[in-house]
Amino acid sequence: MRERPGVLHADGTQGRALGLRSAGMPAARGGCAAPAGTVPRYTSPSTAITAPASASVLVTLVLEPRPRPSRLRVRPPRPRVPLLPFPYSRSPRYRAVSSAPPPLPVTVVGLGADGWAGLAATARSALGSAEVLIGGPRQLALLPAAECAGERVAWPSPLRPAVPRLMAEHAGRRIAVLASGDPLFYGIGRALAQELGPDALRILPHPSSVSYACARLGWPVEETEVVTVVGRPVARVAAALHDGRRVLVLSAGAGSPGEIAALLRERGFGPSRMRVLERLGAPEEDAYEGRADAWEHPPGDPLNVVAVECRRDPAHAGPRIGATPGLPDGAYEHDGQLTKRHVRAATLCALAPAPGELLWDIGGGSGSIGIEWMRTHPSCRAVTVERVPERAERIARNAASLGVPGLRVVVGAAPEALSALPAPDAVFIGGGLTAPGLLDTVWSALAPGGRLVVNTVTLESEAVLAERYRRHGGELVKLAVAHAVPVGGFTGWRQAMAVTQWSVTKPAPSPADAGDHHHGRHDEHHHHDNHGKHGNHDDKAHEADEAKENERS
Repeated sequence: MRERPGVLHADGTQGRALGLRSAGMPAARGGCAAPAGTVPRYTSPSTAITAPASASVLVTLVLEPRPRPSRLRVRPPRPRVPLLPFPYSRSPRYRAVSSAPPPLPVTVVGLGADGWAGLAATARSALGSAEVLIGGPRQLALLPAAECAGERVAWPSPLRPAVPRLMAEHAGRRIAVLASGDPLFYGIGRALAQELGPDALRILPHPSSVSYACARLGWPVEETEVVTVVGRPVARVAAALHDGRRVLVLSAGAGSPGEIAALLRERGFGPSRMRVLERLGAPEEDAYEGRADAWEHPPGDPLNVVAVECRRDPAHAGPRIGATPGLPDGAYEHDGQLTKRHVRAATLCALAPAPGELLWDIGGGSGSIGIEWMRTHPSCRAVTVERVPERAERIARNAASLGVPGLRVVVGAAPEALSALPAPDAVFIGGGLTAPGLLDTVWSALAPGGRLVVNTVTLESEAVLAERYRRHGGELVKLAVAHAVPVGGFTGWRQAMAVTQWSVTKPAPSPADAGDHHHGRHDEHHHHDNHGKHGNHDDKAHEADEAKENERS
């Protein structure tokens, strides 16, 4: 047999290839001779598979393990870093300090007005196994002592400051917190998620009052607008009033239905149908209804939701208020200091409001820019700076009339009045452009991506805008509007004063500017806090929600 590298021969030399020999020759070690009439197909030290003979050769395959270098690198296991008992475990400062076991999640259970009877098995099990039960007195009273043996702790007032303290006091124990309906729908769930972090919570929601109300009315939830007046002015409802619209108002108490009816009459929606749904989900659930312009019902149960089917009175003298920027000039009380309708629409377009964003409206006049910014989305916020106190009062009245009573009005002159304001996402300057340092101040206050829009009608201010346009770019336009008016027996055009508008988006800083910002030489007066901007923009209102949660409890 011809020598081939890698073949296992009878003399003990190692190999890996096929060994071929003529029939009748001795088999190699580990091989097997074929009986007459067959030829082994596969031969190994332990097995041989034969096939019908059709050839005169014996094929012997010898298997030998081939050593291969291991590619698997074994890494030592990473040590588990224990966390402190919450609520501190989410902070990176505390992550390698304590050897305590991971904290137990807090279970938040939503309760309806029907109490224990309306709970699912999962919620009952969580409450039954809890060592600490935290809730309002009314909610705690709904739990049967035989089923829920845990220690009962009533929420103090104010509620939010007590959250970290109570969690720390009962760390390491199974805690269940009671909430009304859906804990994350204007409830305690928001405060708990912000204080403890969502990973520390296990939330078991119950149907909310909105779900119950829509079920009773047959209204699709996704097509129903929801407005809360808990801890907020009833004037907020005005922004949701559109002919044919269905609105659910979460009441602040027994007097809310009467206040809502009065608002509907004042805003020209007297024919609207109102239905008050009380104690939804409870055995004593009740409802009553009527038209807003004929509302005479006395105050009822404080736990109620008001459903409004909006119908505008065609005889109402006021202008029709739409949902887009550019409201009629007649919608505003003003002394002539008003950004006119068509220019206002173009200005809001350039400002490009987005949900949760904050606007500085400098030189408020009648407040129209800040008001229409806030009307674009319920979470939009605005601060109007006006140096004349009488105009500032007028701005507040306009804001309430148009459904955004949360507009903040600051009486003072810019730029001095800007130093204590939260950082803006956009700035509009409608007056006082030539004040020393104003443009530099607002430019420094804007973060990259922030928008600046300036309107002016004077040549002096126009020269300032031309110089800034050369420096920063953006868009410089002239807006001219003319209205058709009678001219004798004919019709002609009356030209309004042309408005020069500069709009620009602040770019990202260059590496050199970024270094200056890193060393604290840029934007010292304004702190950009995304959490504060989007997640905590209405602290007083959320505190009111939590207080109402405690009251309902």
